[in-house]
Amino acid sequence: MKVYAGTDPITGKRHDLTDTIPPGPTAKKDAQKALTRLLGQLDEKRNPRTKATVGQLMDRYFEVLNVGETTRSTYDGYVKNHIRPLLGDLPLSRLDGETLDSFYAELRRCRRHCRGRATTEHRTNRPHECDERCGKHQCRPLADSSISQIHGILSGAMKRSLRWRWLGSNPMEQAARPTPGRPDPQPPTPEQASKIATEAWRDLDWGMLVWLSLMTGARRGELCALRWDRVDFATGILVIRSSIAQLGAKMWEKDTKTHQQRRITLDDLTLALLRAYLRRCKERAKAVALELPDDARVFSLLPDGSDWLKPDSVSQRYTRMCERLGWDMNLHQLRHYSATELIAAGVDVRTVAGRLGHGGGGTTTLRVYSAWVSEADQRAAGSLASRMPALPVGVEGDGERTAVPSPVTEDSAPYLRIAEDLRGAIRCGALKLGDQLPTIAVLGERYGVAISTAQRAIATLADADQITVSRGKRATVAVEAI
Repeated sequence: MKVYAGTDPITGKRHDLTDTIPPGPTAKKDAQKALTRLLGQLDEKRNPRTKATVGQLMDRYFEVLNVGETTRSTYDGYVKNHIRPLLGDLPLSRLDGETLDSFYAELRRCRRHCRGRATTEHRTNRPHECDERCGKHQCRPLADSSISQIHGILSGAMKRSLRWRWLGSNPMEQAARPTPGRPDPQPPTPEQASKIATEAWRDLDWGMLVWLSLMTGARRGELCALRWDRVDFATGILVIRSSIAQLGAKMWEKDTKTHQQRRITLDDLTLALLRAYLRRCKERAKAVALELPDDARVFSLLPDGSDWLKPDSVSQRYTRMCERLGWDMNLHQLRHYSATELIAAGVDVRTVAGRLGHGGGGTTTLRVYSAWVSEADQRAAGSLASRMPALPVGVEGDGERTAVPSPVTEDSAPYLRIAEDLRGAIRCGALKLGDQLPTIAVLGERYGVAISTAQRAIATLADADQITVSRGKRATVAVEAI
């Protein structure tokens, strides 16, 4: 059965809707049903107007897509490595929910799309002699966040295809949307942050950059783009207006990620350090008969501050420094550290979002740092309870008098405050069933108390059967979050 459906906008040729009916005693009746269905699609404009493939749609979609260069590069990688190999030759008219679900299932199974075939992964594509670096392929799933981004690329392309009348219906509506990966920020502990800052200050220029990252939570590109005329020493305000982007060897200055400038208030210590660092930069320029301009870059390898640092080089240097300290960390974790410390100090989410440059009025901040927000909320609830009128000695319940425990306040014994903080972390899910508690030494240093006080706090939780304590092992959470 064949029904004329206009001209293909891609090839300019005649476009027909077709269906093949197998021979048999009911062939004529089945053919009439197929004809009715095809004519119905045509009348309701649900028919595809082209025989284009998913790959051809991607080509056209990227011609009109308006995104930043780094974002486009990321999207190009997803299309090249995943969409084209698995869906590129598939006609758009055959793309449906089952195909998409199978596509996502393959990405969750193996990012190399091995389909269960036993292959060997070589260390290079060039002719070589295999050694220990070449071995049997091990399937590794693609990250949930990457699969979610691929779904977003396909969704955007399919919406354009509807607008262009390439398709009559959106096949993405038939597929289950992949669940984005759950944010799992892993900021350095205060002890680690202190050691990182100490190690960084061995080089004044590098130490100032790491310190400013700790204090402001600015992105690496924003720090590289920072100019001296954007530091207002009179008001103590740091203005972030742009960022340095890097794609391979290519670098350029662009707007911030949210395309908005933001103003960050600096503390007195950071301002003092910046003043000292500015004097150092001016002296360095003067030593080579140059003058430091007002709009010089704060961090630069040139004495006159006329060029920015390479963002990739900054990240690599930070990673190497952490490796020397025995940790596997990246520069972005300093941004997480700044956010979590602000939340722990009681700063509201909207203010934290403004300092970090998060869009959505704090929605992103809540999603990423929900565990720390919940922990702060538990402490706030305890503070509120401490301000309420005193409760009676006992209350009636089921015919029995039950003692009401006294609320833990700032005036309570230190071991009770430590135990209450840990109990709040367990309630809100920051510490989950089976998680290890901080060591006695860490608790003592964090709260500024003696080891015996920290041990008494742990014993209090153990007596309430909220944690499990074994000789020679760290205490673990023994109850579920509420």
